Amino acid sequence: MNWMALHDALLDHFGPQHWWPGETPFEVMVGAVLTQNTAWTHVERAISALKANDALSVRAILALPDTELAALIRPAGYFNVKTRRLKALCQFLLECGVAEAPEQLAEQAPLPELRARLLAVHGVGEETADSILLYALGLPSFVVDAYTRRSFTRLGGLTGDESYAAIQRRFHAELPADRRLFNEFHALIVALGKHYCRPKPRCVDCPLLAVCPHAKTLPLR
Repeated sequence: MNWMALHDALLDHFGPQHWWPGETPFEVMVGAVLTQNTAWTHVERAISALKANDALSVRAILALPDTELAALIRPAGYFNVKTRRLKALCQFLLECGVAEAPEQLAEQAPLPELRARLLAVHGVGEETADSILLYALGLPSFVVDAYTRRSFTRLGGLTGDESYAAIQRRFHAELPADRRLFNEFHALIVALGKHYCRPKPRCVDCPLLAVCPHAKTLPLR
């Protein structure tokens, strides 16, 4: 299976995705926490509430009482949990000395060390850490999500029971270490998963139909 060819086929079909949505690196970081276990439309409402209350900054979030922050991000769900996680991330950025310019975190250490430091922050798992590294800091750390696992298992690139780290290693091995490529490919995989490679797949119009072993086992409709 040629992984770059899959990228090219998806790009031809969907076009550039211009992803991740966010006006600043810090907004992307906040979105990476808020999007845990919820749809992006809910995250947008929560971020809009933070902006409307002049609360979309490291210091503003840390200054807000937990109850007030929870009320603002309520649309994103699990708002009490995410309040603690957002504050933990903001405290980390403050302690790193990048509260005013969180994107400068990228300059503080090599990627593996930054990733380990992010993973040590309360509430930051692998997918959230890689989303921050790739989309907020512009570093080549491929993001693995449920769409990635499902689609590439059906395509035959994965067995389906690999760990997050094992799947990420496969992408890093198969692709050039280019953050723009990682950015676009992950966004295209999300588009594929939303439109075609659903739990109940819509194979007939899928741009990868011709190369998908799973599709050949299903009646097309």
